[in-house]
Amino acid sequence: MIRRIRDHESGKHRPDDEYTELYCRVYGLSERILFDDAESNPDDEISALELARRAAASDVGKETLERLELAVDDLASAYPSSPPAQLLGRVRRHLDYVTLLMDGRKTLTEHRRLLVAGGWLSLLGATCHIDLRQYTLAAARLRTAAQLAGHAEHAELAAWCVETRAWQALIESRYGEALTLSQGAQLLAPRDSSVYIQATAQEGRAWARLGDGAATRAVLARVHRLVSPLRMPDRPEHHYQYDPAKSEAYTATTLSWVGDPAAVGYARQVLARMETPAEGPPRPRRAALARLDLALALLATDQPEEAAHIALAAVGSGEIVPSSWWRVAELVAAVERRGLPEAGELGEAYRAAIES
Repeated sequence: MIRRIRDHESGKHRPDDEYTELYCRVYGLSERILFDDAESNPDDEISALELARRAAASDVGKETLERLELAVDDLASAYPSSPPAQLLGRVRRHLDYVTLLMDGRKTLTEHRRLLVAGGWLSLLGATCHIDLRQYTLAAARLRTAAQLAGHAEHAELAAWCVETRAWQALIESRYGEALTLSQGAQLLAPRDSSVYIQATAQEGRAWARLGDGAATRAVLARVHRLVSPLRMPDRPEHHYQYDPAKSEAYTATTLSWVGDPAAVGYARQVLARMETPAEGPPRPRRAALARLDLALALLATDQPEEAAHIALAAVGSGEIVPSSWWRVAELVAAVERRGLPEAGELGEAYRAAIES
């Protein structure tokens, strides 16, 4: 059964009709979006790009590049709601197409735009690998993304590469390195870019894990000043566009890690927004992470029963990707230390999740 579910999630096999209906009900998505696009969309996307290129009678051409750049944005926007393995398949196909176009005739401007598109795709692929805890593959794609950013002289992409390394260091408990990398990303990033805000927020999370409350709150204040003039972007689900909702989520996480009681209110607010957002569809993965933040904050404020219940809901949602299992492990250990009756059920749910 575990192997069958993995095949469903990776797109190797389509579920039988009864399971198809159940998956659609759980995720709140239509059958066409959840399965038809997952199976046929990558090749269909590339076929559409290739047809446009041939119609323009050019090896690369403006229209092909524009469609490719739109496809990159679509993939980055699909990240918060797509299983990492599934999204990785789409990213690989687009990278193969970029490689094909690299061999064609093109102007210097077209060459640079191809480099940038390939860089974003490589970075997104690395992010998926990190989510799957495939760190060797992630490192290779990150090196490629950084090299392409350097060749294209694209400061924002280069900064995102460093910020992604900081995120990986954070989830691997290399907090000092995460701090250094997040500060380095800020030095590379354009001051008006999303990555500058993201790297600053990542610095705050590193300080929180290092246990420095004063530095953590100082960085959070900087993030709030940077975010306050922002308007909600057209595509708030875009992984490389910072938005106010993401800022609240990072604040909840950071405060919960530093043990600040204010994390409870922030996490509840984030959870409500992610489940019934005013802009766009619900974001179940962010909602699951908000539950982890809320559970940790509730433990810190001596509300262990609700914390255990919230943690169990997060683990049972199926939305926790492998890169966040360490956060669940911390909660399981904390609940077990309290001797709560829910500890056994939570531990079993966690072990089932990592084994699947």
